[in-house]
Amino acid sequence: MAQFQRGLKNILQKHPNDVVFLSALRTPITRSYKGGLRNAYPEQMLAAVLSATLTQNPNLPPSAIQDVAVGTVLSELGGSKAARMALNHVRYPSSTSLYTVNRACASSLQAITTIADSISVGRIGMGIGAGMESMTKNYGSKAVPTQLWPELKESPVRDARDCIMPMGITSENVAERYGISRADQDVFGAASHNRASKAQKEGLFDKEIAPVTVTNPPGEGDGSPTPQPAETVKVSKDDGIRYNASTESMGKLKPVFKETGTTTAGNSSQISDGAASALMCRRSTATSLGLESSIIGKFAGSTVVGVAPDEMGIGPAYAIPALLDSMGISIEDVGVWEINEAFASQALYCVRKLGLEKEMEEGKINPRGGAVALGHPLGATGGRMVSTILGEMGGGGLESLVL
Repeated sequence: MAQFQRGLKNILQKHPNDVVFLSALRTPITRSYKGGLRNAYPEQMLAAVLSATLTQNPNLPPSAIQDVAVGTVLSELGGSKAARMALNHVRYPSSTSLYTVNRACASSLQAITTIADSISVGRIGMGIGAGMESMTKNYGSKAVPTQLWPELKESPVRDARDCIMPMGITSENVAERYGISRADQDVFGAASHNRASKAQKEGLFDKEIAPVTVTNPPGEGDGSPTPQPAETVKVSKDDGIRYNASTESMGKLKPVFKETGTTTAGNSSQISDGAASALMCRRSTATSLGLESSIIGKFAGSTVVGVAPDEMGIGPAYAIPALLDSMGISIEDVGVWEINEAFASQALYCVRKLGLEKEMEEGKINPRGGAVALGHPLGATGGRMVSTILGEMGGGGLESLVL
């Protein structure tokens, strides 16, 4: 991304070669196994957001979309065949190419980044960065490799062994090592649910959500001796939010991963189902297609860093400073933040490490709630965050997004 200049002033200027967003949509995020999308396939949810992308941009010829990257973690065969089938099923032409990427919880952010990179170097003029995940269908069997090179389990390198450590234990490690108390995690968890509840009741998610029509099989879960008929429903709302969450109610929940631990179902992200899709192009492409008025944001940059496997989730505390430094801007230049809430322990560590306690108090971090309340469908979470923060920024005259 050599064309990006350093400094906030330059980032906010409009250039023909800017990478911009035309839309950013997501399905509802629902609870795995018992939520509204429990019977939806990951590619079915992907099809819903890809179709909605075309519907939201009626003057855009589908053939203008040259490439689609889909983040996914658990899908069979990396999801590439099913995702391609979904793309064609909703009337994208075969000339639109597709591939999948897996960078764990950042998979759809990686998809967005790779599409942005392709646009920025002129390889394509328009593309989609997306993500999909049905943890209902795939989590239990595929979250940890069942056939693994035996030598790795006994590797003399601790970080190699720790790569298959359960995520909940990494949350406990972060809490213990960095003094993140149970009380603070419960306050954070309750706040996430309360913000998401308020945003949903005020309709703030409505424009970013593409509903999904799902057929539930007959008699599923009704508990009655007489099976109920199959039911087709349109799912249009996130359903994992605890509407009456309080610090007191959070404090009554038992630790999940360690008997003496601090990580609970209330201060952790939920395993969830969902998909997301962000349509991106070069600014000059939008202009040539008469779509300049549809621009809702600008992709400003991206970076990745590595952290120890037994402290999963603290990457934002290190990636954010690296990104800001590379772009010549400071924390003070950022008006709103979207930081993943895999666990309250991890999110709080990032906030404190970055010195964002004041911003958190002012409601500038995840103002509409985060994954603790909304859920965390692994491959789709990054795209969900992008759709939410673009929705938050809409109407404020902002056209800049730092990933």
